[in-house]
Amino acid sequence: MFHYLKIYLQQTDSASKLAVFRFFFGLLTFIGVVRFWFKGWVSSVYVEPLFHFSYYGFEWIPPLKEYTYLLFAICAFSSILIMIGYKYSLSIIIFFLSFSFIELMDKTTYLNHYYFISVLSFIMIFLPANATFSIDSIINKKNYQFVPRWNIDCLKIMIGIVYVYAGIAKLNSDWLLNAQPLKIWLPSNYDIPILGSYFLQQEWVAYLMSWSGAIYDLSIPFLLMYKKTRFFAFVLVLCFHTLVKILFPIGMFPYIMVFVVIIFFDKDVNEKIINVITRILSFFKILFNHNLFFDLHSDSYKCKYFTFYIVSFFLIIQLLFPFRYLLYPGELFWHEQGYRFSWRVMLIEKKGISDFKIVYPNEETSFYVKNCDFLTPLQEKQMSFQPDFILEYAHFLGDHFSKKAGDSVSVFVDSYVSLNGRLSQRFVDHNVDLYREKLSLKNKEWILPLNDEIKGF
Repeated sequence: MFHYLKIYLQQTDSASKLAVFRFFFGLLTFIGVVRFWFKGWVSSVYVEPLFHFSYYGFEWIPPLKEYTYLLFAICAFSSILIMIGYKYSLSIIIFFLSFSFIELMDKTTYLNHYYFISVLSFIMIFLPANATFSIDSIINKKNYQFVPRWNIDCLKIMIGIVYVYAGIAKLNSDWLLNAQPLKIWLPSNYDIPILGSYFLQQEWVAYLMSWSGAIYDLSIPFLLMYKKTRFFAFVLVLCFHTLVKILFPIGMFPYIMVFVVIIFFDKDVNEKIINVITRILSFFKILFNHNLFFDLHSDSYKCKYFTFYIVSFFLIIQLLFPFRYLLYPGELFWHEQGYRFSWRVMLIEKKGISDFKIVYPNEETSFYVKNCDFLTPLQEKQMSFQPDFILEYAHFLGDHFSKKAGDSVSVFVDSYVSLNGRLSQRFVDHNVDLYREKLSLKNKEWILPLNDEIKGF
């Protein structure tokens, strides 16, 4: 086994693959960060709220309020440096830290593709993505044409994990047998010309897209791996994510998933992309010689073995971590314990209402809280059906009103939730004082069970 591992670690692949991946990663993350800023979301999500929902274990990360703009600026600037490959090692570390810090400040905005960007940026810390087609290669007068093969393979594996795990998650009765939640979402796109007014209103279209989506996710990494099916797979990627972009407002995710799969293509394709980009840059007088990167000294970049073991260990965690939901009893889509960070993409449509009751000592006085006094509309929406949000908010209310009362209050909640078109039912035991329940990773026994069964993964 160790003999074959040693042989594998000595194999090389074209550095152009890493360079193209780095360039588009930097470009798309820059666009994404700037887009978030210009949409006004920095203010509405991070500056204006009185209260921020924290990830368990990361409560120590404080909201920066107005300084969040500075953090976004640092993140955007580091994206540009990554794209052009200048001071790459430092730039990718700064990007990973700043982007992850932004995400950890408030879990209200959690999206799988934000997590995906953090995961990719962490892996890229250990990869020589500036080995060629970079300002670093010009300054250092070294243009490495080859990098260890595992540098490319680890990114392919990570992309494969995202797709395959998303496909496995779709193998459930709601998605395949009931076409939920697409049966709810698709008809709402009635304003799309041709498609919206007729086809998206048909129930069979929801079933077709549900089954097609599961097959697509489970097969696309393997189709990309083989040269004979690679072009066909890329056409599928383009068509699939174009359709996703049209139907669902999920930001930069479709663009990211289109460009990251270019790493599956051969050396010739990636070098042609580099030539095209370099000519474009030359046209704008940024670079003057489109052959500059290929005229420099060529060699094979040598990575230290410890970086291979770090990345390998990280990938093993990525393989195992999504299965932590098995540690919790009950229906995952309902209680959502172990749902995040597991590549479960667009599987549930939940709506809820949660009214919090504050009871003063000796039960002499009680009243219901107006959530809008403390939460933004987005925060209230996310809190209404996610149990860890509900518990954290209950603790915030308990601290707030206990301080005002000069004594410890009790916090109860009347919560009703609807899942994937089912009738609404009580979500939380309204007799449990949530202020007395600890914030932890243990099973939340105060979540009432779903009055139905969803079969599958």
